Amino acid sequence: MTRKRLSTEDFIADLARAPVPKPFAASSIALWTSAATALGVALWLSLMGLRPDLGTALSAPVTLAKTGLPALLSVSALWLAIRSAYPGKGLRLSYLLLPPAMALVLIADAAAATPAPFLTQAMVGSTAMKCLSAVLGLSLLPIAAGLTFLKNGASTNPALSGALLGLAAGAGAAAGYSLACTEDSPLFYVVWYGLAIASAGGVGSLAGSRLLRW
Repeated sequence: MTRKRLSTEDFIADLARAPVPKPFAASSIALWTSAATALGVALWLSLMGLRPDLGTALSAPVTLAKTGLPALLSVSALWLAIRSAYPGKGLRLSYLLLPPAMALVLIADAAAATPAPFLTQAMVGSTAMKCLSAVLGLSLLPIAAGLTFLKNGASTNPALSGALLGLAAGAGAAAGYSLACTEDSPLFYVVWYGLAIASAGGVGSLAGSRLLRW
């Protein structure tokens, strides 16, 4: 059976009848991803409370880095995630390297200053699983919110776009979680925050590969 070829007029008519795609708004991704992160963190902090010595703790550079480095990574990754939805725009993933590089310096310095018998305890701390599960859990809503709007774009690498969004959500969640966390050693927070953020990136990559395909 031969297939009837559409005339130009029929093709144009089919296009006219097709639903109009939603416009892609970069500001919506940034707004809703940030709002979802802030909402989750606010609910978490309302249950757990801020650490009582937060002001004093943040005066120490090493403790300030526990909040500042994930926040910087979140902003950089979210900007790259949005940019990835525009075909043809270059992605300089090197923008993501500064926070991890600084974290590696901090953890190396802390390891050098910690006696060998105490390294494992300093790394494991007392809230490792709580940290990992909380940060990953807090990142899920921002990932879902971001993907809802990111799918209106035209990413040529859905897995990468999703991973960047996941990194942004995970890092933002980690920055918020740090306001209640009292584990101030880089040996702890670089390892466990890093693992949680990387896991959020993996979730985002998997979801993006499915939801952002054309």
